[in-house]
Amino acid sequence: MAEEKLTKAADTEKTAKLADPIEASRDIATQEMIVRSHQMGIETVFDRAMSMKPCNIGVQGTCCKNCAMGPCRLPLPKGGIEGEDTRKGLCGATANTIAARNFARMVAGGSAAHSDHGRSVAEVFLSAARKETNAYKIKDTVKLLAIAPHFGVATTIEVDGEEKQRDTDEIALEVAEKAIREWGKPEGELLYLQRAPKPLYEKWKKNGVLPRNIDREICDIMHRTHMGVDQDYKNIIKQCTRASLADGWGGSMLATDLQDVLFGTPSPLQSEANLGIMKEDHVNIIVHGHEPVLSEMIVAVSQKPEIIEYAKSKGAKGIQLGGICCTANEILQRHGIPNAGTFLQQELAIITGACDAMVVDVQCVMQNLANVAKCFHTKLITTHPIAKMEQDNVVHIEFDEHYALEDAEKIVRMAIDNFQNRGKDIMIPKHKATQIAGFGVESIQYHLGGMFRGSYYTLNDNIINGRIRGIGAVVGCNNARTKHNESHIAIVKELIKNDVIVLTTGCNGIGCAIEGLLTPESAAVYCGPGLAEVCETVGIPPVLHLGSCVDISRILLAATEVVKAGGLGNDICDIPAAASAPEWMSEKAISIGQYTVSSGVYTVFGVTLPTSGAPVFHNYLTKEMEKLYGGMWDIETDPIKHAHKMIAHIDKKRKELGIDKARERVMMSMADRQALGL
Repeated sequence: MAEEKLTKAADTEKTAKLADPIEASRDIATQEMIVRSHQMGIETVFDRAMSMKPCNIGVQGTCCKNCAMGPCRLPLPKGGIEGEDTRKGLCGATANTIAARNFARMVAGGSAAHSDHGRSVAEVFLSAARKETNAYKIKDTVKLLAIAPHFGVATTIEVDGEEKQRDTDEIALEVAEKAIREWGKPEGELLYLQRAPKPLYEKWKKNGVLPRNIDREICDIMHRTHMGVDQDYKNIIKQCTRASLADGWGGSMLATDLQDVLFGTPSPLQSEANLGIMKEDHVNIIVHGHEPVLSEMIVAVSQKPEIIEYAKSKGAKGIQLGGICCTANEILQRHGIPNAGTFLQQELAIITGACDAMVVDVQCVMQNLANVAKCFHTKLITTHPIAKMEQDNVVHIEFDEHYALEDAEKIVRMAIDNFQNRGKDIMIPKHKATQIAGFGVESIQYHLGGMFRGSYYTLNDNIINGRIRGIGAVVGCNNARTKHNESHIAIVKELIKNDVIVLTTGCNGIGCAIEGLLTPESAAVYCGPGLAEVCETVGIPPVLHLGSCVDISRILLAATEVVKAGGLGNDICDIPAAASAPEWMSEKAISIGQYTVSSGVYTVFGVTLPTSGAPVFHNYLTKEMEKLYGGMWDIETDPIKHAHKMIAHIDKKRKELGIDKARERVMMSMADRQALGL
């Protein structure tokens, strides 16, 4: 049906460089679809990565285009810098100033993306609390009651001298009103900062980086990085820290909590991952992006008996939902909807020829999806007012939470109607893997701490006794400048082989699922003896999938619970733990990295760090920040060396805690257990 379009695409492709499928990805399904794209003459991100090389000066972070006198390009001299660095832009801005400004603007962009996601959720939460919509209701009252005190909202009321539970609707409304103010309140500080360990909070206070409100910190960065404003890289990074904390301990954490209250707090469940989850005899709808407000409604509508019957009336056996990126992780962790793939697989889902609709919201959505969709019958549907595409084959159905179910049903019916327009050339890879996902602070506490203990004591005890060496948080995107999923998987496997339990979110989580690392059975194959023993005993995977990018806030809170449980120091920086973003590519990753470092975590990035062109500034991030917050940045492109940098840091923390030597295992008597007071 698309012969003319494919011929035209093939003619263009003759002059372009094509990606080697084996070199482009470690995933067989992805390799097969890259081969198919070449056969059909369809360009993908893998091919564009071959044709377009990155700017060497931009990679170093020393190209300034913040005014019309530029761009001012300050590359490092070939022999490096000896003595004083005399490089300057037209205005006199040094390499340190330029690199810090560029870094700060990435933090601002990433914080804005995550926090605007949180704002959208807060607005829907407020509508639900006000009873303005029938589509959204408070599903998890236990989580509501748990977070209410952090907003200063009372959950009980005194009646006739007795404490009684307040009305849930009243609590929800008060929480909603206080939450929405966090984006723009005129004075004070973010309420959730008090959830951090007290020593960490005091560090933030001492260094003057407590965020005032979310929007102000992002605006502050954009002002101070304007031409001729802040010209002290240390002062610029101070504001980076404040804005990133407004993301991690503000917008992202608020998004996660409010989503849990609205849609339900995740708990472990079984699903599948990879392009093989698509079905030739079903209507295939792929949701892609980052906000679950719409995708939750797509899930609800697609399960209605009358909608399933409508699909059958069009010749399909049913409806198969799948997800790409973090929208995928949101509906995975609450409903078991399978992941179709990571960021780099989004074009390939359409190239199967079996995607009847791809429904996108915000973030990480490639504009080239529209060009790929032209070669097939796929309906590409944008849904968010800030995220449209210029191509004429894209359908825009603006989502309104007040008419959520109606909008979702319109989209699902459009996909069903499109099922009959498929061509005959369909190729769905057979590859998919089983995964256990849906872990969170609460479920980790249950699985590793026990229902009656109600703390992270058991996790801490296994770290102290050495069965678990430490904790590795491995998160983040894919990057077409690296082999798809290669670094993700190599680092995670090296960590668990060395008894480091891994917490994951985002595309790393999907990559680990595709590799088969999210099952309890994988522990016996890939783990060291200590971690394998714990996983077998408890029945958990060695890699715990905690959700989407904003759910990295779950990792912050899990670390806080580890501190509270005792025995591993008084602050997050004391814990034998390290973080990693092996294949990062978005501004969100820089914001995440900055708030992770500022929370006291040693954080290693792969691919590149856009600071190398300013050695003094780079040294400040990778060494000096540790003196302020206990965490610091690092960069390592080799995945095995990357993992061992994390392990070395974990071992250093074990030594500082005095738990680096093996201890004799002693059976505890009942009296000893009672003395613990837990």
